[in-house]
Amino acid sequence: MTVLVLLLTAVALVLGTGPSSSSAEAGAEAGAGADWWTPTARPTPDSRIDVTGEPFKGTDSQGRVRGFVDAHNHLMSNEAFGGRLICGKTFSEQGIADALKDCPEHYPDGSLAVFDFITKGGDGRHDPNGWPTFKDWPAHDSLTHQQNYYAWVERAWRGGQRVLVNDLVTNGVICSVYFFKDRSCDEMTSIRLQAQKTYDLQAYIDRMYGGPGKGWFRIVTDSAQAREVIEQGKLAVVLGVETSEPFGCKQILDIAQCGKDDIDRGLDELHGLGVRSMFLCHKFDNALCGVRFDEGTLGTAINVGQFLSTGTFWKTETCTGPQHDNPIGLASAPEAEKELPPGVSVPSYAADAQCNTRGLTELGEYAVRSMMERGMMLEIDHMSVKATGRALDILESESYAGVISSHSWMDLNWTERVYGLGGFIAQYMHGSEGFIGEAKRTEALRDKYGVGYGYGTDMNGVGGWPGPRGADTSNPVRYPFRSADGGAVIDRQTTGERTWDINSDGAAHYGLVPDWLEDIRVVGGQDVVDDLFRGAESYLTTWEASENHEPGVNLASGGAASASSSEWSLFTSYAPDRAVDGRADTRWASDWSDDQWLRIDLGDPHPISRVSLDWERAYGKAYRIEVSTDGTNWRTVWSTTDGDGGLDTARFTETSARYVRIHGLERGTGWGYSLHEVGVHSS
Repeated sequence: MTVLVLLLTAVALVLGTGPSSSSAEAGAEAGAGADWWTPTARPTPDSRIDVTGEPFKGTDSQGRVRGFVDAHNHLMSNEAFGGRLICGKTFSEQGIADALKDCPEHYPDGSLAVFDFITKGGDGRHDPNGWPTFKDWPAHDSLTHQQNYYAWVERAWRGGQRVLVNDLVTNGVICSVYFFKDRSCDEMTSIRLQAQKTYDLQAYIDRMYGGPGKGWFRIVTDSAQAREVIEQGKLAVVLGVETSEPFGCKQILDIAQCGKDDIDRGLDELHGLGVRSMFLCHKFDNALCGVRFDEGTLGTAINVGQFLSTGTFWKTETCTGPQHDNPIGLASAPEAEKELPPGVSVPSYAADAQCNTRGLTELGEYAVRSMMERGMMLEIDHMSVKATGRALDILESESYAGVISSHSWMDLNWTERVYGLGGFIAQYMHGSEGFIGEAKRTEALRDKYGVGYGYGTDMNGVGGWPGPRGADTSNPVRYPFRSADGGAVIDRQTTGERTWDINSDGAAHYGLVPDWLEDIRVVGGQDVVDDLFRGAESYLTTWEASENHEPGVNLASGGAASASSSEWSLFTSYAPDRAVDGRADTRWASDWSDDQWLRIDLGDPHPISRVSLDWERAYGKAYRIEVSTDGTNWRTVWSTTDGDGGLDTARFTETSARYVRIHGLERGTGWGYSLHEVGVHSS
């Protein structure tokens, strides 16, 4: 029993009835030669698509692409965790009977389906047969069986989806404790395999359509390529990474097990594989950042896993702002706790201390800046609020738009900062009522910033998906229905002998995504669907801005600096020029009184609109940014009375100035004011 609980600890880390369109479907197959969206050589037998009509192409009247975005999916997680945790394959050269079959240990009745027992409850027993009967799986509450069969993804594309982010995912701890495996638990080895399998899937689909480049499933590596694919009416597939120890960057007893060279090599390799977005931490604190906690009994179990993996438990502190991590709580997980060494116990946590003490580490900051250099997008879900805040500070200081929240694991108080940067947000694939409620809550911000919305299905991600609202509900999805663009007719989906209905089955597999979107329209009206249909354009806008970002010239670097005072030390210098020397390990420090200033001479007048301040622990609570053309007459262009230290970025209307002065009015600590570096930038 204790082994099962340990596995639960690890698992928690990852995270009408019949077909009514048979004649139309048969007609579509028969017309394969004329219809570009219908393959000429689909395997036989295979799943039905049950969508008729040509997929929309081109752009709208303003030149914008259209379509839905799934910002978080795991097409190839069956290859992860040792290869036997998620049963079934996204595709198989041997056909659907080979792809959609259960893991061998699940036969004959699921008695050994340990992971199914843990994640679903009951005794784990089920009918293991997939094709052609599908009696018990896939299902919205079956977390162990393939939901991303390629033909089901095809149905989502035919229903209007135009971007799919395939997050390559694994977890070495889950792999190591699970009973059944047929491969190495090394995380980077799994990531490489999943990337290759995604390219293999592209080639598999291409062959159905006559050769390379002809299929609807297109892996893209830049925003222009993605835009072209969508304009052709096809699906742009973006590779991402979500893993607990990227590049081997775990930490043991707070000691990093990687260095900057490992990060550079890892990012170069991932970029070469086509990866363009990634998470820096997931569930466990690692050498890059602290994580956002899970809560309750689950949180306690994961905390045990954190200790077993890293040698440390989570540590909490009182939050300094409105954002907070999930409360760990005092719930016990006694069987999991039995795995701890003698004399070691899970610590208790104060109810008013909900923030992880661990933020973005020095290596984490290096990784963020290294991702920026490569035009990659940073996924901030699963980061502690302390890590997220620092990451957003860095991105704001550089005006870098490439930030993504893809599946509702970000504190919602960050929403406007993400939109203000030009980032993109997607919500987890909740049931229609919950999804609509959250979408309505943030609708005003999307209107303010003129952005679309996305969803993150997290299919094959061990998360659970929307259950049925019931066939007898007063407002069911009525089949057949039209796609959001109006050009396709969508009926109940049939694979083999099984037909699914969103009203009675819920979101059982990826092919039910169009049905789920229709459920959202039926329950919440057209507005939410319209925001989602603008998602493709907004996602590409964020990506494009990331690629086109050029680091701004720091006009202050090496400039002549003076100050009202400088702290004296026998061992080092805290002179004013230390704040403009381009080094993060030096600093200017003032005397310990409120009214202090640091002045920088840019040499010549320059148009400026942004000043970044990297504070040491001694920060300014109230201060203002002043500019001058002659060094005598000053005017204030920005001020604050609630500074909180860290990395501040002041933005103001562009103005011409030769001199910039940071004028401290009130200290945030008992010390003076201390700045590691000042950046002055034009627009």
